[in-house]
Amino acid sequence: MAKFEGKKKFASGKEGGAFKKKSFSRTGAPIKKDGAAKKKSTPQKPSDPNLIRLNKYVANSGVCSRRDADIFIQAGSVTVNGKTITEMGYKVKLEDVVKFDGRTLNPEKKEYIVLNKPKDFSTTESNERGKRSVSSLISSASKVKLTAVGRLEKSATGLLLFTNDKEMMSKLLQPKNGVRKIYHVELNKVLKFEDLKKIQEGVIIDDVMVRVAEISYIDNSPKKEIGIEIRSNKNRIVERIFEGLEYEVVRLDRVVYAGITKKDLPRGHWRPLTEQEVINIGMIK
Repeated sequence: MAKFEGKKKFASGKEGGAFKKKSFSRTGAPIKKDGAAKKKSTPQKPSDPNLIRLNKYVANSGVCSRRDADIFIQAGSVTVNGKTITEMGYKVKLEDVVKFDGRTLNPEKKEYIVLNKPKDFSTTESNERGKRSVSSLISSASKVKLTAVGRLEKSATGLLLFTNDKEMMSKLLQPKNGVRKIYHVELNKVLKFEDLKKIQEGVIIDDVMVRVAEISYIDNSPKKEIGIEIRSNKNRIVERIFEGLEYEVVRLDRVVYAGITKKDLPRGHWRPLTEQEVINIGMIK
């Protein structure tokens, strides 16, 4: 229920009157200062921070490596503002429209992190005084803006995924994809077995039948502690399932999300997804 010699020094002669070897330039004239020929240096122009190499732009978008990007550029697969570019080392501005085989690219490298959200942190941005947001917990995770995939209620805890990959975010939030989520629920009273069976069979919420993938009591715990697996993205769906049967959820902890688990991730901490976790999520249909 997702990756960082010293040089040998030689003396130029013996102490007390040993001769020093003269050094000469290519013209034959002796070099007067420190035995080194003067070289004319051309001052380098500072690089423009608003420009980025086209191959790096393509690679950062997640299409391929920079080496492969050079191959695709030479093959004419990349356009900038509608013009095919095959020049190596070509630089573009971040506001330019770059397309690969007709698909518009985003130059930001795709990043994915998961947070073990503590209680009393909001998943929505707010300017309300004293209101704590999950964004403050991941401020050091990336230099790019990462967005939470879905939400958890302020009182809830557990796994919350963040990314700048809009395509993945859309896939995870599509109701038809039914992303797997497992919660550890604590109720205000013991869940009767007959009510557990009712939830297994499906409950009506907003005139729609809602079915759970799995529900059971937690082993070696009071019977007011429940494990429930759902695929729905409806807001407050877990709380509403139990409220319909006159139970109150006093603690809600998401322990699995899209195959990602909380293992070795303390409350309030985050970590990047592993390469395999990103691949697994990408396989969701």
